[in-house]
Amino acid sequence: MFTHKDIQNRSLFVINGTEHQKLKVSAGRLMLENTETQKAITKLPFPKILSLMVVGHTTVTTALIEHCNKHGIPLVVMKPNFRPVFYFGNMAEANFLLRKKQFENSKGVLPIAKVLVRNKIQNQLKLILKSREKNAFTKSAKATIALTDVAIKNAIDYRELMGIEGKVAKLFFASYFNFYDWQRRQPRVKQDSLNATLDIGYTMLFNYIDCMLRLFGFDPYMGVYHQLWFRRKSLVCDLMEPFRCIVEHQIRKSLKYGTFKKSDFKLHNNAYYLKRKKSAVYTKVFFEAIVAHKNEIYTYIQSYYRCFMGRKSVTSYPVFNYE
Repeated sequence: MFTHKDIQNRSLFVINGTEHQKLKVSAGRLMLENTETQKAITKLPFPKILSLMVVGHTTVTTALIEHCNKHGIPLVVMKPNFRPVFYFGNMAEANFLLRKKQFENSKGVLPIAKVLVRNKIQNQLKLILKSREKNAFTKSAKATIALTDVAIKNAIDYRELMGIEGKVAKLFFASYFNFYDWQRRQPRVKQDSLNATLDIGYTMLFNYIDCMLRLFGFDPYMGVYHQLWFRRKSLVCDLMEPFRCIVEHQIRKSLKYGTFKKSDFKLHNNAYYLKRKKSAVYTKVFFEAIVAHKNEIYTYIQSYYRCFMGRKSVTSYPVFNYE
């Protein structure tokens, strides 16, 4: 596990290997080099690296692995969509005390679940306020969402909490994407280009949160809100909830600026799929949006870990405030 000194003096380093970049060890330091110009983009002493995440098609050498091992640096290699394909180093998988605490609450922890849902809804409301839409539906949606705090506090079970979350989500999407002829949210169905775009962004966020959780030794399948289900990483689903706003805001901005378009998708068997030639554009946009908040995400999960291990009051659990 990382010590407090590690957190203060070392940095999480994310490499985008999809843009003509490669890693090499030079003079005992990690160097990121442009493969076209063969010039160094940045150099870092290994003792300053907290964790190394390599995204995309990048060669990992034995020298790099050796130095990561020597300095206790966890190394994660991921596909462009952040799906992890290789882990190396101190991933804290032997943190059996943490997993023991997770399995002691195999049916979830409702108070913590309420914190997660409330945080998600707070950020959804912030996004609506940022949009500055003044139509009657948006005004009504803002007023209704602002009143959900009491309902969340009084929820007596998971079904009621999920009902509150679902009602807010319906209002949020209809308001926030009203300019784009929003219909309804249907995960993984890909009924239109916007739903397909949300799936892409959420998948990248999901994979990134998954990697972060593994750094601390969490069992990603044991959640506190999303219940146990075969092969579902319920804890990842839980802890990505407050951060969904990152994806949603980026999509709205990209649609407004014309970076994302309906024409980027093709219809096949009544479902919309991103055209292959546009894949790099969407990957780059979501990569930059998520990595821009890498420190906040890491700090959030670190704080969540400490609260969960210490069985602290729910008032101590972290909150991600999207600005």
